[in-house]
Amino acid sequence: MDPHLAGRTARSLEPLHALGYFAPEVEAEVTGLGVRRGRCAYFASRSAPMGRVGGGVVAATFFVFNPSLVAHFIPAAWEAAAPEEVVAARYRGVSAAWQRLLGEQTLASAEVAEAADLARSAAETCPVAGRPLCAAHADLAWPDQPHLVLFHALTLLREHRGDGHVAALVGAGLSGIEALITHTATGRGFTRASAQATRGWSDDEWAGALAALRGRGLMTAEEDLTTEGRDVREAVEHRTDEYGVAPWDALGEAGAQRLAELCRPLLAAVQANGAFPDGVFARGR
Repeated sequence: MDPHLAGRTARSLEPLHALGYFAPEVEAEVTGLGVRRGRCAYFASRSAPMGRVGGGVVAATFFVFNPSLVAHFIPAAWEAAAPEEVVAARYRGVSAAWQRLLGEQTLASAEVAEAADLARSAAETCPVAGRPLCAAHADLAWPDQPHLVLFHALTLLREHRGDGHVAALVGAGLSGIEALITHTATGRGFTRASAQATRGWSDDEWAGALAALRGRGLMTAEEDLTTEGRDVREAVEHRTDEYGVAPWDALGEAGAQRLAELCRPLLAAVQANGAFPDGVFARGR
C-alpha cells in the first residue's frame, strides 16, 4: 500500500483514539483510583501498559513533554494505583465516553463490529521491535466488546505510528521541544499556547529552542519555518508514513478504504458532540 495513503488513513482515524485524552469519563475513572487529575491522569493512563516505569521512560517515549513535568507525576502515580488498575480504568472510561458520544445503538451496530474486525486485523500485524509504546499495548488482552476492540486496535495503530514518528524525529536531529515547535509552526497540530502549556515548556525554554532552530536555519525570526525547515518536516512525515506502513500493507488498500468509510460517521459524530475542546488544535488540524 502506498505509504502516503496509509499515513493519511491513519491520521484520519486518530481522533477516535485521541478523544480518550479529553474525555471526562476517563479522568473520572483514573482519578477515582487516587491518581491526581489533569496531566498526571494522562501520563498514568497512557504509560500504564508499560508497567511501573519511571519518569525517564515516559518522557523518552512520549518525547515532546518536558522531562521535569513528567517527573513531577511519574512514578508518583504508581503510589496511588497499580498500572494494571489504571489500564482497566482507562478502558472503562473510554467505553463510557464512546457511549455518550455515539450512543448504544451505534456501538451495537454491524458497522462498528465490521470496523473493529478490520482494525484488529491491521493492528495484530504491527511490528513491535523498537516500538516500546506499541509493544506495551500489544501485550494487553483484547477487549470483548466491539467498540473497545476498535479503540484498542486504533490505539495500537496510533502508538505504532507514534513510535516510528519519534524515530524519524530523532533521525532528523530534532529534540522533543524542537519537534513540538516545528510541528506547531506547520499549523497542523496544537496551537502554540496549547502546545507550550500542556507539554510543560517555559517561555525561556521555548525561546531558547527557537533560537537554536533559527541558528540551524530552520525557523525565521517571525517563528515561521524556513524552506529548509519545511523540507525537514516533510522528510519526517514521509519517513513516518514509511515506518508505519506495515499494518496497512497487511490490511490492503481495499480494507483500509472500507475501515475509513465505516469510521467516517463515527468521527463526524464525536466531533459534533464536543469530543474536543475549542482552542486546542490549530485550524489546519
